[in-house]
Amino acid sequence: MADHSKTMYLSYFGLSDNPFSIAPNPDYLYMSPRHKEALAHLIFGLRESGGFVMLTGEVGTGKTTVSRKLMQQLPANTQVAMILNPTLSAIELLATICDELGIKHENQHISLKYFTDLILGKLAGNHQQGINTILIIDEAQHLQPAVLEQLRLLTNLETHREKLLKVVLIGQPELQQLLKRNELRQLAQRITARYHLLPLTSAEVKSYIGHRLGVANGDISIFSQATIRAAFQITGGIPRVINLLCDRALTLTFTKQLPVVQKHIFYAAAQQILGADVVKQRVGRPWTYLMFGCFVTAVVVGFWVGQQYA
Repeated sequence: MADHSKTMYLSYFGLSDNPFSIAPNPDYLYMSPRHKEALAHLIFGLRESGGFVMLTGEVGTGKTTVSRKLMQQLPANTQVAMILNPTLSAIELLATICDELGIKHENQHISLKYFTDLILGKLAGNHQQGINTILIIDEAQHLQPAVLEQLRLLTNLETHREKLLKVVLIGQPELQQLLKRNELRQLAQRITARYHLLPLTSAEVKSYIGHRLGVANGDISIFSQATIRAAFQITGGIPRVINLLCDRALTLTFTKQLPVVQKHIFYAAAQQILGADVVKQRVGRPWTYLMFGCFVTAVVVGFWVGQQYA
C-alpha cells in the first residue's frame, strides 16, 4: 500500500522519480558549501606526505556522499580499497585489504606477517607502475586500537616524498575520541587533514530540498515556506532525516489531496517517523521562548498602564 501511494504521489505532483529516496543515487548528489569544504580538505590531505586523512560527522550528515565524490575525483592511476565492515580483527582486516586490492593469498598461511608482506609487496609494485593506493574505511569509529595500529604500520612504507598507502578514515564523532587514546598518538600525528561535517543550515536545507525536487522534475513550491522552515527546525539539518520526513509528508499530502505540503502535515509525518515526543521537544522550544516573550511584554505593558492611571 505504501509503495502504491508513493507511485501515486509522484504522478500527483508531476514528479518523474522519488526525490527523497535514501538509496544512494549520484543524480541527487547535493554538495553544500560545507560538503565542498570537506572534500577539499580530504583532497588536500591525500596530496600531503602523511598517511591518514579523517572525516567525521553525525549519522546522516552526508559523509558517504563526500566519500563518493572523493572517489570520483581521484586520478585515474589510483587503486582504491574500500572497507565497509570495520568490526574486524587485525588479521581479518588485512585479509579484506588483500581481497580489495586483488592480492591472491593462501588460507593456510594466516598470520599478520604473511598478509602484511603481501600488501607491502603490492604497494611497492603499484608505486613502480605509477599507481597510487588508497584505503577508505567507513564507520571507522568501530575499529579496535590494535587494528588502527596495524594500519599505521602499513603506512610505514614510503619513498623519500610520500607514503605508498594513504588511508581515509570516515566515522562518527566517537572516532575523534578514539584517536585521542595514548596508544594511538603516533597514528593521530600522521593525520594530515581532518574535517568535521556539520548539519545543513536553514538556507542549505531549502536548497537541498529544492535540488532534489528539481532533479525529479519538480519544484520547491510543492512545499510551503512555513513547511521548509519546519523541516530545518525538526530535522536539525540532517540530510537523511530530511529525506525520510519529506517522503512521508508527500505521501500524506497526496492522501489528503492537498495542493502543497503544509506545515501541520509535515509535523504529522515527523511524528510518524521520529515520534511525538521528539517532535514536541524540537517544536516546543520556539513556543517556549514566544510564551516567555509574551509574558514579559504583558508584564511591561501592565506596568506601563498601571503607571498611567496611578
